[in-house]
Amino acid sequence: MIRVITIAREYGSGGGPIAQILARRLGWKLIDDALVARIAESARTSPAAIRSREERVDPWFHHLTRALWRGGFEGALSRPIAEAVDSDTVARLWHRVIEEAAAAGECVTVGRGGQCLLQKRPDAFHAYVYGPMAERVRRLQPVEPPGTDLRAAAIDRDRCRAAYIRHYFGADWRDPHLYNLMLCSSMGLERAADVILTAAGLVTVA
Repeated sequence: MIRVITIAREYGSGGGPIAQILARRLGWKLIDDALVARIAESARTSPAAIRSREERVDPWFHHLTRALWRGGFEGALSRPIAEAVDSDTVARLWHRVIEEAAAAGECVTVGRGGQCLLQKRPDAFHAYVYGPMAERVRRLQPVEPPGTDLRAAAIDRDRCRAAYIRHYFGADWRDPHLYNLMLCSSMGLERAADVILTAAGLVTVA
């Protein structure tokens, strides 16, 4: 029986809203951006600092700077300043949250490598959501600042997400073997949610 759904998504594909639909229909917990404030509290930093680091890999010079700090993960968390909270710290926090949520069951996770972290769980269903660039650009218009090259923003965010999965899990973000289902959101978000629920065996087809 499926008790966890992970959603990986291209930026602007609608994967986040689809996850919200799934969680609402199932009455499950949603592990997504809404938890950023709680992650920030655990790391003793600001939500903005967490957002700037999540699903990204720090450049080499940031890792060099980190070497100057004493201690490791716990040492970083003991310093309530944004500079000490790097991508590795944020990734570990998110991974812990996802694993604990999966252990409790009945949750939908969005991004952050959930499809890799929970790959061996027989009760997890992994979906990848992609979409036509024109639709992605349209969805990003109210999200990104005015004047942003939305196509470039989508490509750059996807590149960061792919680098994140490669760095932390040694996997290809778009590898079909990571997923039970890969689907295009152009069918509509509600219908995409229908497809995921049916494929996961959580609803029956009339």
